[in-house]
Amino acid sequence: MELNHIRRGDGEPLLLVHGLGGSWRTWTPVLDGLVAEREVIAVDLPGHGETPPSSGEASVDTLADDVASFLTANDLEGVDVVGNSMGGRLVLELARRGDVGATVALDPGGFWTGWERYFFYATLAPSIRLVRGLQPVMDRLMDSAAGRTLLLAQLSARPWDLPADVAREEMRTFADSPSFDELLRRLAFGPGQPGTESTPGPVVIGWGRKDRVTLPRQAKRAANRFPGARFHWFEESGHYPHWDAPEEATRVILSATAREAFDES
Repeated sequence: MELNHIRRGDGEPLLLVHGLGGSWRTWTPVLDGLVAEREVIAVDLPGHGETPPSSGEASVDTLADDVASFLTANDLEGVDVVGNSMGGRLVLELARRGDVGATVALDPGGFWTGWERYFFYATLAPSIRLVRGLQPVMDRLMDSAAGRTLLLAQLSARPWDLPADVAREEMRTFADSPSFDELLRRLAFGPGQPGTESTPGPVVIGWGRKDRVTLPRQAKRAANRFPGARFHWFEESGHYPHWDAPEEATRVILSATAREAFDES
C-alpha cells in the first residue's frame, strides 16, 4: 500500500507514525530537530491525511499490514520507528512482528482494561462529534489560547501554549478522517496489544505523567508485555509528548534510535 508521506533530511532513515485522526503534520514540533540528524519519513496512515482508506475493515492489524507493505515497497524493512498513541501501538506491533528496528512508542494505546476502555471511548467519541460540528469556526478557535484550551485539554498538558497552526491541522484531520469512528470502536473494545520478550531492536516506551487518554497506570501493563523495553516518563506532558515537550521528545527519540542503543540492547 502506498501511503502519502514526506521524506526530509539525510542519514539513517526514521519513520514517524501518527495517532488516531492525525496526519504526518502532527510531528511538526519535533520535525526540524529530527531532520538535523536523520532522514525522516513521516506517513499518513490509511483513512488519514491525504491517504485514502484501505478496502475492508480498519483495525490495528490492517494498519500494521499496510505500514509493513509500505516499508517493503520503499526498501525500508528494519527501519527505526516512532509512533504516538495509536501510532505508538502500531510501532510496537511492528516491533513484535520483527518488521522494524529501534522502536519508540509514545503513550501507546492497547493497554487499557475494564472501565478504562469505556473511559477512552466515552471521552473521545463526543469530542470528535464536537470537533466536527465546530469546523466552520475552528480556525478562529485554534487562533486563541482559550479555544485551544477548550478543545485540546485531553491531548495536551498545556494546550494554550501550542502553536495555532499545529492545533488547526490536528482538528481538521480529526474531523476529516473517514476511518476515525471505526478505529475508535475497535481500539476501545477490541483485543489489547500483545507483547513479546524479543524484538529486533531496542524498544523505548515514553509516557506523559499527565496523560488523560492512555492513563499512566497503563504503563505497568506495557512494561509487563514488553519486558525488554526501557521506560521514559515525561513529567510535564500529556498524551502528546512531541507537542508538550518537543525538545525532550527529540532527545529521547534520537538517543533511543542511535546505533549505540542497539549495542546496549
